[in-house]
Amino acid sequence: MAIHFYKTSTPSTRNGAVDSQVKSNPRTNLIYGQHRCGKGRNARGIITAGHRGGGHKRLYRKIDFRRNEKDRFGRIVTIEYDPNRNASICLIHYGDGEKRYILHPRGAIIGDTIVSGTEVPIKMGNALPLRRGFDPKKRIHFNRYALRHGHT
Repeated sequence: MAIHFYKTSTPSTRNGAVDSQVKSNPRTNLIYGQHRCGKGRNARGIITAGHRGGGHKRLYRKIDFRRNEKDRFGRIVTIEYDPNRNASICLIHYGDGEKRYILHPRGAIIGDTIVSGTEVPIKMGNALPLRRGFDPKKRIHFNRYALRHGHT
């Protein structure tokens, strides 16, 4: 993905850069509205913590953190920005027609195939047990490892 640098036309655009990603509307069955409670008000509606209100309305994307289906191949279709976690997410299309969001693995591009299971190759984006992928001689970067089984 290319990084787009802004032309300095105002002081706010000086040294600004964005990561170019696919612009697409989020899947309607994978999002829901998030109630933003508080906004610095107490139960009577009086401001008790200043400068906490406003902000842009955000939709919460359901992310598949478990990825516990074994030997299911999926293809990365879009890469989007998730405003709730200040990170990029990927929309995955599985072979049976199911669609899910996952956190974007570094280096993964649109069209890559990912799979989760125990006997899958060690590749960026694949989900496998830690005992299978750990080799101290190889320099492998780990992402999203759990201290207890089933907890991410």
